[in-house]
Amino acid sequence: MLKLKIEEAQNLERIDKLLSELLEFSRSKVQAMIKDGSILVNEITVKANYKVKINDEITVEEMVEREIELQPEDIDIDIVYQDDDLLIVNKDYDLVVHPGAGNPSGTLVNALLYHVKDFKAIKGEIRPGIVHRIDKETSGLLVVAKTDKALADLSDQMKNKTVTRKYIALVEGVIPHNLGKINAPIGRDPKNRQRMSVTEKGKTSVTNFKVIKRYAKHTLIECVLETGRTHQIRVHLAYIDHPVVGDPKYGRRKTETTYGQFLHAKTLGFIHPATKEYIEFDSDLPEFFKEFLDTLE
Repeated sequence: MLKLKIEEAQNLERIDKLLSELLEFSRSKVQAMIKDGSILVNEITVKANYKVKINDEITVEEMVEREIELQPEDIDIDIVYQDDDLLIVNKDYDLVVHPGAGNPSGTLVNALLYHVKDFKAIKGEIRPGIVHRIDKETSGLLVVAKTDKALADLSDQMKNKTVTRKYIALVEGVIPHNLGKINAPIGRDPKNRQRMSVTEKGKTSVTNFKVIKRYAKHTLIECVLETGRTHQIRVHLAYIDHPVVGDPKYGRRKTETTYGQFLHAKTLGFIHPATKEYIEFDSDLPEFFKEFLDTLE
């Protein structure tokens, strides 16, 4: 993985032209990498004609094999809202959002192609309409754009940090204070590139939380994101020694459940790209989550 930070001399250059020169790739290859999500700006997708700005952070990952052909699959998904521009999905804890290495099929994208008749994927694109991701082990709400215009608008809202995102997490240990703010930079773990960690060279990352309920050895909290780094909540909570219960990557012990980690994207709000009105959605905790909480009473 390669990370670049835009300097003043590069301001307002087209990203495909700039990266073609910097990486010594053909412009068509850079455009293909942008389309399949291998190139992100500030951790979101952009178009090839995006004009970079000072301090933009560009991430270049290895290009996903383009032989992956998206196929519609009859996978049960919970679509809680849908109109001509977008849809809201309440994702199960064990569903991967889009195809990638090790997951060529059986993803949310494959399900959308089957269930949403006016959801059009560009040939060769493996993340059509995906504005943001939720980890496989995390359940809850995410928005999917159905048009290029909606995708650009929603991606801008994500970048500008105007999207409301609230998560419910069950964590190890008892948090003594009712409110907290974790402000710690997150980047790739220098000792393990498959993990993220709090590191001096990381990006600014801020997670706010409040306690909902305390149990004998656990705490139920609500987390509100100010930034949207990879695995942010999981990394931050592990950093303060209160990892998410059941977290397979950052947790400190196994739990008595065979389900995913106890992290749920409960609330999602944003300005509708067409109506320009603020809309917000809320989802219940999964049954396994509620049942596990009952055992803690």
